[in-house]
Amino acid sequence: MAMTQNIDDDIREKLIEGAFRAQKRAYVPYSKFRVGAAALDDRDEIHLGCNIENSSYGATNCAERTAIFCAIASGARQIKMLAVITDDDDFARPCGICRQVMTEFVSPDFVLLALRPDRSYVELTMEDILPRYFGPTNLSKIDS
Repeated sequence: MAMTQNIDDDIREKLIEGAFRAQKRAYVPYSKFRVGAAALDDRDEIHLGCNIENSSYGATNCAERTAIFCAIASGARQIKMLAVITDDDDFARPCGICRQVMTEFVSPDFVLLALRPDRSYVELTMEDILPRYFGPTNLSKIDS
């Protein structure tokens, strides 16, 4: 489990609220499984994302990636914290693709707030959710 990042409780609450708000915006005509995410970037701005399905399933985008991509498109370069909520009664779990995308953009002290519908959550580090992950630092070790 993650060590609590030095982020104000008010910011955590805004992230949690944002994830729940984003979940209501999910476009899920096929799975009916709503996911919402809120990302806190390196400029302390919050970006929302929801899952957006497509009849060509491969064109579907997850809430976590939507939030991260919105942050990057607006000028952020790192994500400090990400809150995620699903329709499942258990703590939210990002899919494998989202976990890999996260490795590209998270800050060294990144924390995932994995939410449950009752608003309880666990805090997880990148190492908790994707142990021994392959990321940008692996490529920086290659000599040119």
